[in-house]
Amino acid sequence: MQPSHHSVLYLLSGGFHRMAYTEWGDPNAPVVLCVHGLTRNGRDFDALGEALSDSFRVICPDLPGRGASDWLPDPMLYQAQHYVTALGHLLAAIGRDVAWIGTSLGGICGMVAAATPNAPLTKLVLNDVGPLIPADALTRIRDYMVASSASKLMERFPDVEGIERHLRLIHAPFGQLTDAQWAHLAAHSARRLPDGLFTMHYDPDIAAPLRDHTPVAVDLWPLWDRIRVPVLAIRGEVSDLLLPDTLARMEASGAQTLTVPDTGHAPALMDPAQIAAVRAFLLG
Repeated sequence: MQPSHHSVLYLLSGGFHRMAYTEWGDPNAPVVLCVHGLTRNGRDFDALGEALSDSFRVICPDLPGRGASDWLPDPMLYQAQHYVTALGHLLAAIGRDVAWIGTSLGGICGMVAAATPNAPLTKLVLNDVGPLIPADALTRIRDYMVASSASKLMERFPDVEGIERHLRLIHAPFGQLTDAQWAHLAAHSARRLPDGLFTMHYDPDIAAPLRDHTPVAVDLWPLWDRIRVPVLAIRGEVSDLLLPDTLARMEASGAQTLTVPDTGHAPALMDPAQIAAVRAFLLG
């Protein structure tokens, strides 16, 4: 099974831009919106989307500057509040209530949306992200992003296999993926250049807002306190972004929780057990 491909226009900073998305399942089924992490794209959710397509309409956008979506003219627009604006246009186009699954950055956007009055959200799955984001984790992400955007090696890969080797290294915390799953991620992480070489399928300027920025811990607990929909919080067992104390506090305030063993930031949601847990929560 293959997804269908669509796009939606959103208005940001005086211009319209196109956000692409893939879609699985019956258009009349309950909607699940899946939003990816910082350097990823909507095709990360292919396994989940296909698995859920028997019961749901699953919509997986590429955030601005990623995948098949337009790059933004001003790199400083690559910030969470503007992603929420783009996703708000997608929610308006869908025109129905949705369950939201967000990995990392996608989960931050989900918390913002869920805490907003009259948000059309019914449930929220937060994949390895919560209301407290440690400074150390943000520093790690900043250092990687800034170094990657300045690296000549990151600009050119000889083939998709080179990108796969890179992903296996930097995304090892995703968990024990199969060779086929790594190959799938690589195929949709690669953009072919005019000279026949390959590069990552995102605008390198998404790192611009992180340059010359000293990360501090991000406290979203006031936002969390405004969320009224059921929440499933998933944590990679050795994640540095969603810490055990944060997960425990989320659970104490009513969230369902799941810890994925032998995984860091962030579980890939490709494993049958992870998919089954998400399905059970959505159907519960």
